[in-house]
Amino acid sequence: MAIISSPVGNIRITSREGCLSELKFTDEEPDGLILDQVLLSTMQQLEEYFAGARTTFDMPIGLGGTDFQHRVWLEMASIPFGHTTTYLKIAQKLGNPAVIRAVGAAVGANPILVVLPCHRVLGTDGSLTGYSGGMNRKKALLEVEGHAFQGSLFL
Repeated sequence: MAIISSPVGNIRITSREGCLSELKFTDEEPDGLILDQVLLSTMQQLEEYFAGARTTFDMPIGLGGTDFQHRVWLEMASIPFGHTTTYLKIAQKLGNPAVIRAVGAAVGANPILVVLPCHRVLGTDGSLTGYSGGMNRKKALLEVEGHAFQGSLFL
């Protein structure tokens, strides 16, 4: 585990069995030397992302969760940099618009923020909705990806 700084706040990153297993915002202070290769790669890729030099991530990821959560997280992972989608659209892609609340719960349970881009998931009307990292960070992450906040966020 390591705590790193970023332009939108400190981030706790954790690896397990050679894979990134957690990326969460934290109030904890950054802590010294990082020796784990997965964490070093994650830190470097995050620095590139925030500098505008990276639009995708390629570190190994290890996820817990249910089969349904995995399906939702795979849909989130397919949202391109600079684009957004909605909870409803994800539910429709999964074949059942009625599971929109379950999609919201799965998005909220995302253990790897930024890399699995739940910040790109919006309300049906294009509004910012809940984000476990805080709404100010969701807005900031979308701004990193080129979104201007004048009305709907749909591109």
